[in-house]
Amino acid sequence: MDEFLQSLIRGLGTGSIYSLLALGFVIIYKSTQVISFAQPAFMLAGAVLVSYLSPAVSFLGAVVVAAVVIAVLALGVERTVLRPMVGKPVFVVAIITIGVDVVVRVVTNAFIGLDVRQVGDPWGLSTVSFLGAEVQERYLVMIATTAVVTALLFVFFRYSRIGLAMRAVAYDQEVALAQGVSVGSVFALSWALAGGLAALAGVFVATGAGVDQQLWIVALKALPAIIIGGLESLGGAVVGGLTVGVVESLFGTYQNDFAPWLGPNFGLVAPYALMLLVLLVRPYGLFGKKEVERL
Repeated sequence: MDEFLQSLIRGLGTGSIYSLLALGFVIIYKSTQVISFAQPAFMLAGAVLVSYLSPAVSFLGAVVVAAVVIAVLALGVERTVLRPMVGKPVFVVAIITIGVDVVVRVVTNAFIGLDVRQVGDPWGLSTVSFLGAEVQERYLVMIATTAVVTALLFVFFRYSRIGLAMRAVAYDQEVALAQGVSVGSVFALSWALAGGLAALAGVFVATGAGVDQQLWIVALKALPAIIIGGLESLGGAVVGGLTVGVVESLFGTYQNDFAPWLGPNFGLVAPYALMLLVLLVRPYGLFGKKEVERL
């Protein structure tokens, strides 16, 4: 039982990272109908920035500053690189985001060097007793922080004027524009929010392990999360991220005991296998909207 609880908490903690990244993907997609492949670079840049700030300020202060800086960076990218592409095919814009990702990662890697940089988190690999099992403290912090951030986002989108404007744009850009909503401002804000969420996710990835040039690969696990949850669902992004994290963790813990024939490290590809299974049943994701085309 202790082993199962440890694996579950570890999976929920890791899944919290995927959820934060998936939320960024979904926020941009709902506003612009484009999947931004620049999220891994923003995640890496946020973690690196915290590694430089944490020796000078508190860890919490470093995280807040990094999230704001990366949000501004993402907003700047949208304004200067992607805004001129409005009206172009979605495929073209998506390819451009890949270019943005490469450029930002190359620049960021120059600040990492060959060593592993520490973000200065106060938890490290310390463990605490939780429901009778020893679990790493950082996973509990990840889960709690993601829960708070998710709750704040839902309140923001449901009750604030800006949040309502973003929901209107996500529903129909032309109608929102006709009602006086600044669609361009919504695009910029969606990128800023996604950048800040990616930076927070990057910090959590680096806790206990540090930052290296391969950190960005973790963000690829958010892709199965958004497909499983549904590209247009914020709640689906959270559920999908947590599901991916738990499945990955449980496979890593129990696969050798119950399914060794799957081969070593199947847990690394288990999220993608789950994604394929979900697509076979619900091609639009668990919480996605089924598209109906009229002929």
